[in-house]
Amino acid sequence: MEVLFVVLGVVIMWVIIVFNQFVSFRNRAKNAYSNIDVMLKKRYDLVPQLVEIVKGFMNHEQGVLSKITQIRSQLSSTKLSENEQISMNNELTDHIGKVLVAIENYPDLKASAQFLHLQKALTEIEEQLSASRRSYNMTVTQYNTLCEKFPSNFIGKLGGFSPKILFKATVQEQKVPQVFE
Repeated sequence: MEVLFVVLGVVIMWVIIVFNQFVSFRNRAKNAYSNIDVMLKKRYDLVPQLVEIVKGFMNHEQGVLSKITQIRSQLSSTKLSENEQISMNNELTDHIGKVLVAIENYPDLKASAQFLHLQKALTEIEEQLSASRRSYNMTVTQYNTLCEKFPSNFIGKLGGFSPKILFKATVQEQKVPQVFE
C-alpha cells in the first residue's frame, strides 16, 4: 500500500512539474512576443514619416507605399490574434524591403538628411526586431517541444496548451539580394 502512495505521489509531482514547465515556457514566449511588439511599435511609428519623405521623391512606387499605409492601418485598427499579427508584420516587412530597394533609383532621396536619419533608425529597429524574433523563436521552439514530447504532451493537452507558430523569413527576405546590376 505504501508503494502505491509513493508511486502516486511521484506521478502527481511529475504532473505538477511538467504543468509548471508549460506555464513557464508560455509566459517566456509571451514576454518574447511582447519584446517583438515593442520593436514593431517603434517601426510602426517610423513608417508614416518614412512614407511621407519617400512620397515626395517616388512616383512609380505609390502602390507599395499605399499598401504599407493600408497594412499599418489594419494593424492598429483591429484586434488581431498573435498569428495574424505575425503574418501582417511579415507582410509589412516585405513591403518596407521593396521600398528600400526602390530607393536606390533616387539619389536625391538617398542624400536627404531627414531620410538618412529615418533609414538609420529603421535599420536599428530592424536589427533589434531580428534579435527579438530569434529570442521568441528559441522560446517557442522549447515550448513546442514540450507540447509534442511524450509523455508531457498529455499534460499539455489536459492543460489547454497548444503549439505556437514561429517567425519565418518573408518571401522578400528569402530572395538572394542583388548587389550588382
